[in-house]
Amino acid sequence: MEAALRLARVAAVREEVPVGAVVCRDGDILAEAHNETILRNDATAHAELLAIQRAIEKVGESRLTRSTLYVTLEPCTQCAGAIILSKIERVVFGAWDPRAGMAGSVHDLLRHPRLNHRPEVVGGVMEDECGALLKRFFLARR
Repeated sequence: MEAALRLARVAAVREEVPVGAVVCRDGDILAEAHNETILRNDATAHAELLAIQRAIEKVGESRLTRSTLYVTLEPCTQCAGAIILSKIERVVFGAWDPRAGMAGSVHDLLRHPRLNHRPEVVGGVMEDECGALLKRFFLARR
């Protein structure tokens, strides 16, 4: 989570919403990313999605079994879908997202009983640090 938080800080400096994500397997980082929605002028360029795409490219297969995604903010619908489709085994996130979170806040898409893949989900890891970074970012813009 510390690596994801470091990436979130980079995003904030670049005036992106400060979210960072890291995909790991067997203790190694496969890929990492931070939000790039402004840089790419692309609303879908979320940290989780970019990290998943980079990890898939690195391993050369569409499934990221045996992998863990660490992300500083609870995944949204788009990112939850990518997590499910890529078969990530475990998701660890920092701050809860009461407006768009799909791991229990708004809905729990990641663990929906009708889906054929449901990753293990651990929320609230380094929640204070992740949440404070987001709060400072949005306060500075109001």
